[in-house]
Amino acid sequence: MDAMNAEPGHLPVLLEEAVMALRIRADGVYVDGTFGRGGHSAAILARLGRAGRLLAIDRDPEAVAAARRWQEETGDARFSIAHARFSELGDVLDDQGVAAVDGVLLDLGVSSPQLDDPSRGFSFRADGPLDMRMDPTRGMSASEWLNKASEDEIAEVVRDYGEERFAVPIAKAIVARRGDADAGAAFQTTGELARLVAGVVRRRSKRPEVGKDPATRTFQALRIFLNQELEELAGVLNTAVDRLRPEGRLAVISFHSLEDRIVKRFIARESGRDAPRDPVRGTLLPGAPIRLAPVARVLPGPLETGGNPRARSAVLRVAERLDDGLAGSPVATGAQ
Repeated sequence: MDAMNAEPGHLPVLLEEAVMALRIRADGVYVDGTFGRGGHSAAILARLGRAGRLLAIDRDPEAVAAARRWQEETGDARFSIAHARFSELGDVLDDQGVAAVDGVLLDLGVSSPQLDDPSRGFSFRADGPLDMRMDPTRGMSASEWLNKASEDEIAEVVRDYGEERFAVPIAKAIVARRGDADAGAAFQTTGELARLVAGVVRRRSKRPEVGKDPATRTFQALRIFLNQELEELAGVLNTAVDRLRPEGRLAVISFHSLEDRIVKRFIARESGRDAPRDPVRGTLLPGAPIRLAPVARVLPGPLETGGNPRARSAVLRVAERLDDGLAGSPVATGAQ
């Protein structure tokens, strides 16, 4: 799997921290929920013994093809790859005859190979087809959606998923540009959309964000919406905890506040935040349904962020499955 790490431009974020957080057993069964180009998978396999097993999934056909090429070259029977979304994790495990696992790693967001390939349409830095689908075999491209969505729908997506304060004027400009073009002919390329959004933001903003392209938030919003990233994340967290063995670890790397908020709240809820408490002492009542104990919150260090700017916003959250899922079980050190 070392060849995967050698791919130019591919730098797995929080690699050692995430793999250490899983506390890998030589004979354990683990899931890499976002194979990408295999950086995290390689590190997990290096720690597994002959009886260990790693199941990887990815919704990107190019990532799956890369994994299958490696698998054919090495013949490593401990490894398997499935072309699947997060929401299909349970089906993948069932197909593999796996009832429970010892750890699940989720590396969220878009990968470096996806960003760096203009033909995928994720980046505003190089002109290419305006696609943005992590799996180009499913769903609607960004171009198709922008050419049919209403002004209100576009504004809502850009505001809610991009946290863009100029969502309404951006939506108005998109619809106006669409009206000036032939039916379905507008917004065929990333450059066209990036230039329009940048023009709106620069006209409206009195204090431009230093070091951030004006189109960043809009591109993020469209990518998250089209790929249903937040919905997929919410679903896989439940499935992962359902399938974790006692003392199994969940490790999630997120890259923006919307993702991290979902992960943080999920771990807090599953750790007893909403569980019944003693009205006087405030302690958890015996028998309260609690499935997780928070273990750690980890940020990349200056060495990693200096060498990989995309790591700057990364947050790793780790939690452990409790023995019996009830209040009173041993709880690991909490993390905020």
